[in-house]
Amino acid sequence: MTQTPWKNKRVLITGVCGTVGRELLRQVVREDPLEIVGIDNNESELFFLGEEFRDCGHINLYLCDVRDRDGLVKRADGIDIILHSAALKHVILCEHSPGDAIQTNILGTQNVIEAATRGGVERVIFTSSDKAVNPTNVMGTSKLMGERLMTAANACKRGKGPIFASTRFGNVLGSRGSVIPLFKQQIARGGPVTLTDRRMTRFIMTLEQAVRLVMESVFMARGGEVFVTKMPVVRIVDLAEVMIEVLAPGHGFAPDEVEIAVIGSKPGEKLYEELVNEEEIRRTIELPDYYVALPAFKSVYEDIEYVYPGMDGQGLVKAYNSSVVPAMTKEDLRAYLIEHNLLTEMEEAQACV
Repeated sequence: MTQTPWKNKRVLITGVCGTVGRELLRQVVREDPLEIVGIDNNESELFFLGEEFRDCGHINLYLCDVRDRDGLVKRADGIDIILHSAALKHVILCEHSPGDAIQTNILGTQNVIEAATRGGVERVIFTSSDKAVNPTNVMGTSKLMGERLMTAANACKRGKGPIFASTRFGNVLGSRGSVIPLFKQQIARGGPVTLTDRRMTRFIMTLEQAVRLVMESVFMARGGEVFVTKMPVVRIVDLAEVMIEVLAPGHGFAPDEVEIAVIGSKPGEKLYEELVNEEEIRRTIELPDYYVALPAFKSVYEDIEYVYPGMDGQGLVKAYNSSVVPAMTKEDLRAYLIEHNLLTEMEEAQACV
């Protein structure tokens, strides 16, 4: 049996109570690491997460905010791998409170970098967002800055410092930052389901796919690059219609009774999402399941050879965004949701409200 690369590793997960952080914990624990340290600033969720994993003696959860550099330095001591998923993710809330987005998403990421450097960490992976590409809002801008901080940290390290890299993915279906929880609540009330624009398209992926990208990139990373997963595109109006068709009857409504209301775009909202922009094309490598955007600047103190499994030397010829990738049909979308058990999960989650 091949030994997992996580064996005998100590792993720190920031934002462990978030949707991605919690799934990272669930998947990493299966890889038999020596220890998992999870940190979050949500006291109640941290308590319940501890109860869920109370029989796992090698999982240790702590109250700690990424804004607290000293606390991070303490928790990163002796850690081998950091999976940095803590962030403020809601676009409109970051627009209203940009200072908080800076404190958490930018300065918090820099604190993670400093803690990793001091603690002799081997690898650090930052979870970014499609909104970091050509950002039009505070949240996306803060995520782009997080990526650039990781790349700069890798370029300027001396000796055997940590390998810093980022992952960039689209909307995680069902996560707290996605539109699905909102649609579920609106459908349960009989509508209306609110859309900002019927032309809007988005990249989508399941939570399991997002976390797999993060975990695979940990050991693929050479340093400073951004891993971008290939994923399907949906029209948000199609997603709303499929959810109404499936979920409305369970709440006593006929699908045609649940109205879809167009309310107009929110500040900083795009009609389509981007994962690789025009500037990045010339330095992007295509792999079977991913694109890899290489750093724009070479490392100062070392020569890094960017070679990956499945690499065929081909690059990207055009920007990768949800306006140029054909969207899934409603039938394909329904099948996708069923295949990944998302319709069942939606119904079960709604039944608990």
